[in-house]
Amino acid sequence: MGNTGLLIILIVAGVLLLVGAYDLLQVRHAILRNFPVIGHVRYLLEKIGPELRQYIVADNDEERPFNRDQRRWVYATAKKENPYFGFGTDNDVDLPGSIIIKHSAFPIDPRIAKNIMPSPKVLGSWGNRPKAFRPSSVVNIAGMSFGSLSGPAIEALNKGSLLAGCLHNTGEGGISSHHRHGGDLVYQIGTGLFGSRDSNGNFSMDALLETISETPVKAIEVKLSQGAKPGIGGVLPAKKVTSEIAETRGIPKGVMVQSPSKHTSFDDVGGLIDFVELIAGETGLPVGIKAAVGQINFWVDLADQMQATRRGPDFIAIDGGEGGTGAAPLVFSDTVAYPFRIGFAKVFDIFYSRGLHSEITFIGSGKLGYPDTALAAFALGCDMVNVGREAMMAIGCIQAQRCHTGHCPTGVATQSSWLSRGLNPSDKSVRVMNYIYALQDEILRLCHSVGVTHPALIPESVVEIVNQEGSAVSILNYYGLLSIDQRLQESDFHYLESI
Repeated sequence: MGNTGLLIILIVAGVLLLVGAYDLLQVRHAILRNFPVIGHVRYLLEKIGPELRQYIVADNDEERPFNRDQRRWVYATAKKENPYFGFGTDNDVDLPGSIIIKHSAFPIDPRIAKNIMPSPKVLGSWGNRPKAFRPSSVVNIAGMSFGSLSGPAIEALNKGSLLAGCLHNTGEGGISSHHRHGGDLVYQIGTGLFGSRDSNGNFSMDALLETISETPVKAIEVKLSQGAKPGIGGVLPAKKVTSEIAETRGIPKGVMVQSPSKHTSFDDVGGLIDFVELIAGETGLPVGIKAAVGQINFWVDLADQMQATRRGPDFIAIDGGEGGTGAAPLVFSDTVAYPFRIGFAKVFDIFYSRGLHSEITFIGSGKLGYPDTALAAFALGCDMVNVGREAMMAIGCIQAQRCHTGHCPTGVATQSSWLSRGLNPSDKSVRVMNYIYALQDEILRLCHSVGVTHPALIPESVVEIVNQEGSAVSILNYYGLLSIDQRLQESDFHYLESI
């Protein structure tokens, strides 16, 4: 090897060292901080991905659970890059299940419309809670616990929720220091009762009051079940149970956490209502429930007792079977519980038929973090939607599907200090805000295109679904619901006088 060859090697090595040093010191990209130099390969593959898939691998709609087009849209909006796509759709738009949104010949001019989307209802008005409030955003961050996600990821989501003016659900892992960066919280009580249990693992009102004291908790959610693992409790692998998580949850370090499959404080609908009223009475906060939808008799019983007693949850959050999780048995995530639209439609119809739909707040979750899927949820009767994995993608998740191993390469779903150090909460919080704003803006643009000013005013007739025969039918007819032209009227709204 001559002097020229040696010089080339030294130059290349020097360039790689400079690139590696830059990667380790920069804070915008977790992949590059965790995997200096070689991390650039990921961004190169992402850039040339469409060409590779077109000629070699797969198209933009084959990857799951979120396809390439969906991920690209989140990444682009989170980074405030161009979220537009060229050359027209590559979807087969006439396939069964496809959403069709029917625009108006006379859409609303966005220049004269009010570009705000608060909740159409006051959270807590059903139970006349002293601390009832109106959420300022119809898009909020779903429950993802500290434990399932890293501390920096939780901090980024909380700071992002503050910037975006939306709610941040804590998930079932209690309230950690990472949740305390100014974002308004919905504190979730799961079957493990983390943050509201005594030394024996039983529910403790004193522990609950201590947990929510001096924190911006705006509402409490009692989680009955989760769409991705319905019928079983939450699972946290042992390698994710660090000393900090153990302290937050009040559990042993390094031992797998398997929450009970049900709450121990109640065994039936009457007990659930009493539990909700007990918490609401002691805290003054709106209290709701979250559940995946399985056997329908529970929902019929709940609606009947709420109608008869005027007691019970202020809001109902329905999670679809396609919802996300950090770890779950495959058979449960694949086959147990209804998908979101089917499950939500069944539950909402039960409450609608009893005249309760205009007083209780209905929230949807389960891959609803996109304008079209969110609008379909609003047409079914949702007042708000929660976004989970989409918010994770906004802070860097690349759908590596390693959440259950503790080896998430982007530092989002891991407790590895080395991997999570790559995630800079201050930078990623801005991306959360950008994504939330972009989703709100696109939902509002769709509303204006069909001639309404708020997604909760979407007439069911403007959202259609392609059926098995190749015809398009209204979304309510598709799911066998009561056929009415509009789920909510303006007279049902609690917010119009304040806009």
